[in-house]
Amino acid sequence: MTTTIRDPVFRAIAIGSMTLQNRILRSSIGGKSCNFDGTVTDVWKNFERRFALGGVAGVISTTFHVDQDRMSPAQYPSIATDRHMRFLRKFMPEIKGGPYDCKYIVQIGDPGYVTYSSLFPQSVDGLSASAGFDLGFGYVNARRAMSDRQIERAIDLHIAAAARVREAGADGVEITASKGYLIHQFLNPAINRRNDDWGGTPEKRFQFLKRILTGVRARVGLDFPVGVRLSGEDFNGAPWPLALGRWPSPFLSRERRIGNDISQMKAYAKSLEELGADYLHVTAGFGFPNPRDVPGRFPFEEVRMFFDSVRHLSTKAAIRAAITHVGPLWAWDWLLNRGWKDDDAPNLGLSKELKSVVHIPIIANGGFREVATIRDALHNGGCHMVSMARALIATPDFVLDHLRSDVEVPAGRRCTHCNRCVGRTATSPLGCYEPSRFDYDIQKMEHQILAFNAPDEPHDAIAPTPSTLVKQADSVRALQR
Repeated sequence: MTTTIRDPVFRAIAIGSMTLQNRILRSSIGGKSCNFDGTVTDVWKNFERRFALGGVAGVISTTFHVDQDRMSPAQYPSIATDRHMRFLRKFMPEIKGGPYDCKYIVQIGDPGYVTYSSLFPQSVDGLSASAGFDLGFGYVNARRAMSDRQIERAIDLHIAAAARVREAGADGVEITASKGYLIHQFLNPAINRRNDDWGGTPEKRFQFLKRILTGVRARVGLDFPVGVRLSGEDFNGAPWPLALGRWPSPFLSRERRIGNDISQMKAYAKSLEELGADYLHVTAGFGFPNPRDVPGRFPFEEVRMFFDSVRHLSTKAAIRAAITHVGPLWAWDWLLNRGWKDDDAPNLGLSKELKSVVHIPIIANGGFREVATIRDALHNGGCHMVSMARALIATPDFVLDHLRSDVEVPAGRRCTHCNRCVGRTATSPLGCYEPSRFDYDIQKMEHQILAFNAPDEPHDAIAPTPSTLVKQADSVRALQR
């Protein structure tokens, strides 16, 4: 089909001072593509650039660490020091551009107690809003409540990181207040059980995020886009096999089982708009992975691989890894997939609810992979933009080859929501690990994964193909029309 200004997918949109040429964003994808000290590399740059060439309007990075004492997993990017910022500035111009003038937005955050790995055990990896235990998330034996001084330091680190993002030449910054990260731990009433200035009421639990957002806005200025990645609802009781391993138990009360519901998040959304947020990036659930953030299957085999890789870090991690090797694989797979569904766009309703109370753009995330679903979400007002990750790993040219021509990805080639890529992000190169998409040719699958993670040499491993260049030229002409 020929795209026009009436096409909901290919209509430009402004987010603060930034203009995006269509409504599709590559969402946050974590992976081992950087140096061990968190500085970005040409491998990282080439991976990100692949999606710009594929036609997305913008790329939202994986979460860049803001604290150099808590950079986890290893070989993920960091923006914790000026040295990290200089490396980012070096590669930034090569990522942006492409057929739809792709923008680059850096997501920043701190995992707090859900820090999954470390070179050596460190007590700082257990810091959180309140004390407690969580068998599934993080490696520390127990989380510990942060002091006022530690909280103030964390706020300062987020603000300094955002300033580096702007100085590095990015087009915007996104604050991570979801995925079970530190800000989410303060927002969530099941995790934050403080009764001081940082907890006890919804307003006090919001103070940590409020201080970070106001500080970031003051530091980067009004002309630099600032967004917030937000969980529309916490769903603390899902998936229940993982929730059973958390204490204090989320099942002790309705507030803890649900966490923040949509009514509370609508109140927070209005406050975020008043404080200067330029957009909200909406997902759902607590912790990563969870069935609302990455619907599909729980990737037990891949997660077990990861548990094995960190079993040396704590008693909890050792016991957890050992437990997963007791009993048959099929039994664990069955148990841990309770509550997981292969849903398309399960968070769209939450996005629509938040969209009804604010005037800033709402980006919907989670499970998008079909042309019809995306078009319906944008046409019927469920959101202003759609962000995708797994489906774009499976089909990097999704925008050019399918959205632009209104043709669905064939069933045998589209993302299956197997979540094997999710389970391998901390142990393996980024790529698609679904054998069925490669007709069970493991060598073919490996070749694509390695091509996705190629350095600048040899050039033929990353250079755009002639067909890709033709598609880019066609896209530019379409935009000009």
